[in-house]
Amino acid sequence: MKEYFCLVAGLPEIQIYDHKLSFSLKEFKEELRENLSPQDFTLIELYFQKFDNQNLLAYFKDTEAELNELGNLSLKDLEEILQMINEEENPQDPRIPEYFKKFIPSYLEENPIFPGVSWEDQLNSLYYDSSLNCKNGFVSRWFEFNLNISNLLTAIACRKHNIPVSGAVVGNNSIAKAIRTSHAKDFGITPIFPQIDEVFRIAEEPDLMEREKKIDLLKWQWLDEEAFFYYFTVEKIFAYLIKLSIIERWTMLSKEIGEEIFRDMIQTLKQSFEFSEEFTLNK
Repeated sequence: MKEYFCLVAGLPEIQIYDHKLSFSLKEFKEELRENLSPQDFTLIELYFQKFDNQNLLAYFKDTEAELNELGNLSLKDLEEILQMINEEENPQDPRIPEYFKKFIPSYLEENPIFPGVSWEDQLNSLYYDSSLNCKNGFVSRWFEFNLNISNLLTAIACRKHNIPVSGAVVGNNSIAKAIRTSHAKDFGITPIFPQIDEVFRIAEEPDLMEREKKIDLLKWQWLDEEAFFYYFTVEKIFAYLIKLSIIERWTMLSKEIGEEIFRDMIQTLKQSFEFSEEFTLNK
């Protein structure tokens, strides 16, 4: 296990309620590219693949859409990947996330991988399945924890707004499967998800911005606890990366944006349900 004494020791201390950062997430990514081993940097790229997912969907909607610069793939990369996947059965290019090879043909052929689920959630589901299989235990546990919180909050919102849960939950870990099928108040996951009571309390918070802050605080606390015994390794750096992303997000977030995010989430859930009905009728 490689250790990065100088890099970790030189990281500025950050707190969740900081309002200014010494450097941006993009700048930190480039610093890590220069200082981490290629193998360790793939873990960092795994986090940033979520922006590649967003960029891929944006490109499908509009080939001239402005892409998020935090993604690993440039516009040229995306175009070349699409061409390779269109022309080759199993293109071997290190730039291509494996799940792209499954998602892109399905999207272009309008043949859903998960019927009744929005394309965005289908892509997210594949992304989480890939991330949970990461060989680094700490990174894999982070993605699973993040997925569990997201799915649980989504399921609670679905129940509140009388929207079917099954089409809104992403991923295929044990908790995702339980949430999809259980009618119990706690979705039957209390024995395997210790933070469930705290997530339910957060879901009851009426102020949307406060709710978001409490979610991020819960994640921050998890990172503190889980990364505590990692000192100068890539796990400590990965935890710092997540914390940095949380702070950067809040420096750009306003109450109006928070409310817009919530409205978009509810609309997406409703669209997922509508897609499910349409798919059933067309079968």
